[in-house]
Amino acid sequence: MDRFKAMQTFVQIADQGSLTRAAEALGSSLPAVVRALAALEAHLGVRLFHRTTRRLSLTEEGRHYLPSAREVLLAADAADLALKAEAREPAGQLTITAPVLFGHMYVAPAIVRFMQRHEKVRCSVRLYDRAVNLLEEGIDVGIRISPLEDSSLVAQTLGSIRRVVAASPAYLAAHGTPRHPRDLEGAPSVRGLIGAPAQWLFREGGKTLGVTPDNRLEFNHLAPAVEACAAGMGFGSFFSYQVLPHVAQGRLALVLEDFEPPPRPVSVIYPNARLLPARTRAFIEWMKAEFSGLRL
Repeated sequence: MDRFKAMQTFVQIADQGSLTRAAEALGSSLPAVVRALAALEAHLGVRLFHRTTRRLSLTEEGRHYLPSAREVLLAADAADLALKAEAREPAGQLTITAPVLFGHMYVAPAIVRFMQRHEKVRCSVRLYDRAVNLLEEGIDVGIRISPLEDSSLVAQTLGSIRRVVAASPAYLAAHGTPRHPRDLEGAPSVRGLIGAPAQWLFREGGKTLGVTPDNRLEFNHLAPAVEACAAGMGFGSFFSYQVLPHVAQGRLALVLEDFEPPPRPVSVIYPNARLLPARTRAFIEWMKAEFSGLRL
C-alpha cells in the first residue's frame, strides 16, 4: 500500500463527501479509490467512514485521523516547495575539499566571493594534502590537481599547473645551476610531503626521465618545505603555485624549465549525479568562471 496516496484519497473523500467525486478530483477511477480506502482502513485497523447507499460520513476514528492526515500532506507539500525553490535558488549546506596550500591561496578566496553572491548557502571547507574520497567522506565538490581516476565522479578542467624545480639564488650561486636533470642526481633536496616519491620525473625528447636527489629534509606540510628551500637547503620539487610568490620576491629561482613534465590538470570534481542541487551546480559554474584559463 502507498500510505501517502491512501492518505490523499482519504482526505479527498472527506472533503468531497463522495467516493465518486473524490475519484474525479484525484483523476482516478472509483474502484481505485475504494481499494485505497479499504487498504488504509485495514492498515489502521479501524473504519474511517460510515457508508450506506445514500450517505457517507466520518466515523469518530475518521474525525480524529483527518487533522493528522491533513498535517502530513501539508508538510509534504511544504517540503516539495522548499526543494523546488532551492532548485531555482542556491541554498543549503555545501561541503568542499581542496589541497591545503592551493585551497588557502586560491580556492578559499573564490568561496568567499561565491558566498557573498549567494547568501543562503552555507559552506564547510576541508583542506587536505591527500586523496579524498568524496562519496565516503560526504563531500559535495572537490578541487583536485591530478587526472581523475574514479569513474563514479565527474571532472571539469579549470586550468593547469606545472611541476617545477626551485632553489634559492644564493644556493645556485654557491653550487651552480643544473643544466640537465641528471645534475640533480644525489643533490641535496627538500621534500614537502612525507612519503612522496623519492624520484623526480622530467621530460626529454618526448620520453620520461627520472632522477633521485638526496632527500636531506622533509616535512609533512608544503609551506615549511618551500621556506627551507628558500633558505638554501637545496632543491625542491613543487607545484608552480606553491613557489611563484617566492620567485617574484627573488627568494627562489626556477631551474630546468625546458625539462618539466606535462602540466597537471586542475579540476572541479563531483559525484556523477543527474540531478545536482542548485548550490552545487552554481558553485561548479562559479569555479569554472573564477579559474577560467588558469595557467600557473
